[in-house]
Amino acid sequence: MAGRKTADPGKRIVEALKKAGRPLLLREIYHLLGIPKTERPAFRRLVKRLVREGVLIHIKGRRYGLPEQMQLVTGRLAVHPDGYAFVNPEDEKAPSVFIPPGRLKGALDGDLVVARIERRTRKGPEGSIIRILERRRKKIVGFFYRSRRVSTVVPEDERLPIEILIPPDQTRGAEDGDLVVAEITDFSPGRRIPEGRIVAVLGDPEDLSTQARAVIYNYDLPHRWNRRVRKALEDIPEEVRPEDKAGRRDLTRVPLVTIDGENARDFDDAICVRRTRTGYKLYVAIADVSHYVPPGSPLDQEAYLRGTSVYFPNMVVPMFPEKLSNGICSLNPRVERLAMTVEIDFDREGRVRRSRFYPAVIFSHARLTYTEVKAMLVDRDRELRRRYKPLLRMLENAAELALILRERRLSRGSIDFDLPEPEVRLDLQGAVRDIVRRERHLAHFIIEEFMIAANEAVARFLTERGYPILYRVHEPPEPLKLKEFTEFARSLGLELEVPVEPDPSWVQEVVELATGKPYAYLVNTLLLRSMKQAQYSPENIGHFGLASECYCHFTSPIRRYPDLVVHRALKAALRKKRPPYSYEELVEVGKHLSQRERTAMEAEREMFERVQVRFMRDHVGEVFTGIISGVAAFGFFVELEEYFVSGLVRLVDLHDDYYFLDEKNHRLVGRRTGKMFRLGDRVRVRVKEVNVRRRQITFELVEKLA
Repeated sequence: MAGRKTADPGKRIVEALKKAGRPLLLREIYHLLGIPKTERPAFRRLVKRLVREGVLIHIKGRRYGLPEQMQLVTGRLAVHPDGYAFVNPEDEKAPSVFIPPGRLKGALDGDLVVARIERRTRKGPEGSIIRILERRRKKIVGFFYRSRRVSTVVPEDERLPIEILIPPDQTRGAEDGDLVVAEITDFSPGRRIPEGRIVAVLGDPEDLSTQARAVIYNYDLPHRWNRRVRKALEDIPEEVRPEDKAGRRDLTRVPLVTIDGENARDFDDAICVRRTRTGYKLYVAIADVSHYVPPGSPLDQEAYLRGTSVYFPNMVVPMFPEKLSNGICSLNPRVERLAMTVEIDFDREGRVRRSRFYPAVIFSHARLTYTEVKAMLVDRDRELRRRYKPLLRMLENAAELALILRERRLSRGSIDFDLPEPEVRLDLQGAVRDIVRRERHLAHFIIEEFMIAANEAVARFLTERGYPILYRVHEPPEPLKLKEFTEFARSLGLELEVPVEPDPSWVQEVVELATGKPYAYLVNTLLLRSMKQAQYSPENIGHFGLASECYCHFTSPIRRYPDLVVHRALKAALRKKRPPYSYEELVEVGKHLSQRERTAMEAEREMFERVQVRFMRDHVGEVFTGIISGVAAFGFFVELEEYFVSGLVRLVDLHDDYYFLDEKNHRLVGRRTGKMFRLGDRVRVRVKEVNVRRRQITFELVEKLA
């Protein structure tokens, strides 16, 4: 709310300074804008905030000016390990400012800074840092080194070219070589080496759990439960109480089951399918987290702050404490649990005939894994079919319905890239045993289709009743990107016309045309890169990727906060009560939760990189087959077929020619030989080097395969 009130005065200040064409005193701004004395304290606070954000610059003589009028640029600093940096303005159209080594003035990677442009070159503006507006990194992960006289922390991230001096009484018992978290306590302008203190000792860098903790601190992921949360947990029951069942439908006799991965511990959803005279009846029961987590409670506030659970190969940073996520909210087998249930009747062609929604008490009849379900339904495993005989008919019904729904969804244009995902396998000691492509089969389709059906049904129901909710939205790709893709696809021999309007069925058609072709990987990858990222918003603009006009996230409230928002709206609608959230509130909530999702994805990606390099360190010198997954001016990236691992073949290691980047056609071309390396080409490579600290795997080319 406050942001909306100050937005207009802020614009008026900027306009006044532009009009004046020179820096102004505060009293001159008062006079120009007619600010009465009673409003001046609030106005001064606004000016200070604009200075902190870099919108205004406070200069000598107590004057305020605009950065662009003083050859100044405000932006985030991106430091290269070699010491130079760039200041990237918030305005993406404005050019970045190059900062040579030695002109950082103590600024660190990620800081919000003001740079002065000192000269303009053919490559762009060049300058120096003159002010640090905001330190992005309050805590820095690094290696602790102890000597007799002094201790230091060397940041793990090579984009932070500093050492931090640690006084003897601030080491927190760290041992030489430990990975630690340091906080800078003194980095005053005249100081060459910052001083700090150890705030956490993470432990042995070779330990995977140490690496996970390092990522947690790098992304500032909330991972401890505060006193208020721990106190609130005391009121959470261990099991469903008789009073909790009041007003709920008893579904304990319905043979609901959970189907998840082998290592899953929190079970959000249970399903059951029955054949009817006219088609199928689907039950999707979702953990009723909102029953135990009231809005504004300590548990709710902490979950909103986290936004989502974050999954690493060796651990989870959960959104809710274990007592909820693995206990009373988790749909564990053979115990009563509270659930919000979606009951959908389909005809034989998979068309929705009726949807109903209600709170229920359920009893999961089995905890099944994807592997077990596939073994029963696809491989016809006798032992498993005998063990789960009472559930077998239900599972076969589920498979029938899922395939019908999948066919129907794909026929409406829903996009299925089917790009592989990694699965990290650990041994009993917690070390990485293997990194493989995650298998996707019938059992996965069952859960995917039923969750999509439930999400759409809830979104439609709440939209029809006018309840503001968070939709899961996915904008269409920009027409220009599709035009560029189409031109490239034609060069491969795909007969395509640029769609007049971006249409998901067109995208799915392209995927099908490429299936089985040598360039299928290339087409899928480039198509995916042309897509926008899905996000959360109270404005229903539809979900392009799913070809859905009305979609939300409802089925994972244990690990995603947006689902909890939708659960509360559904309960209010069923009771005919006023909506729990306004549209205006949900605008901010959607932005925050979309950002938390992106942060979680980045953290998970970094952890996977750390796992990759440690795994490949033991394979230096070995030869593998792979696919070129990216090309750049400095080389090409290769994704291995044997392991789900990628690395770089550098141009400096290709001695047979000079290669240049043909960006438009996604390839590197030899100037003398005309030899090409293109996205999707198969190659054999040798693991040349693994740099654990930089998280880089370097390959050298053995041969290009036909």
